[in-house]
Amino acid sequence: MATSESLQQRLGYQFKAPELLQRALTHRSFGAGHNERLEFLGDSVLSVAISTLLYRRFGDSDEGDLTRVRAHLVREDSLYRAALALGLPEALRLSEGEARGGGAQRPSILADALEAVIGAAFLDGGYDVAQDIVQRVFGTIISGAEADSWSKDAKTELQEWLQARRVAVPCYSITATRGKAHAQVFEVECAVPALSMTAQGEGRSRRMAEQAAAKRMLQALSAQDRPGGPLRS
Repeated sequence: MATSESLQQRLGYQFKAPELLQRALTHRSFGAGHNERLEFLGDSVLSVAISTLLYRRFGDSDEGDLTRVRAHLVREDSLYRAALALGLPEALRLSEGEARGGGAQRPSILADALEAVIGAAFLDGGYDVAQDIVQRVFGTIISGAEADSWSKDAKTELQEWLQARRVAVPCYSITATRGKAHAQVFEVECAVPALSMTAQGEGRSRRMAEQAAAKRMLQALSAQDRPGGPLRS
């Protein structure tokens, strides 16, 4: 299969058992033999491989910095972008309905498929092969950055801000979705009931929308936390 061959070239690895790669690229909508078990495995392999790269790259950074950078690299949006760069949309196997609905461009499907590919490579060639693929996909980003160049994600920062002030953690809820399936936009509300405050955000996935809402909430809280603001009065 031409797309599979070109994908293996981009991965820098030729599968000894091509059926493993085929399974990794098969969405559950296509039928039996889908990639969810490989995704489960790949998620863990990816975490170890990224951790190893970060440990070697940032020798002077503490655990908190390394954890924060790893969380940035393995989040859905980062995996989605990496999957696009590898050309995974052209190689995915989806049902006709899912394909017509734009499933090949859906962030969650692509992120899951990339993890499944890493899991398949681990089974086919061992950890070193999977590590090499992760290095190829993420190495340039890691080698050219500093640990402090990745700030905490907005949801984590908001939670820590509230906990430091002994305020209950926020609640997130989807308030609306719009657009066709392949270009769907989620609208999410972030609420801090204890402070009677809400903020809205939107994104191409629920997770991205939640991050946007959390960022707006942080901005609103910071403004009110200034001297003379409601939270200081």
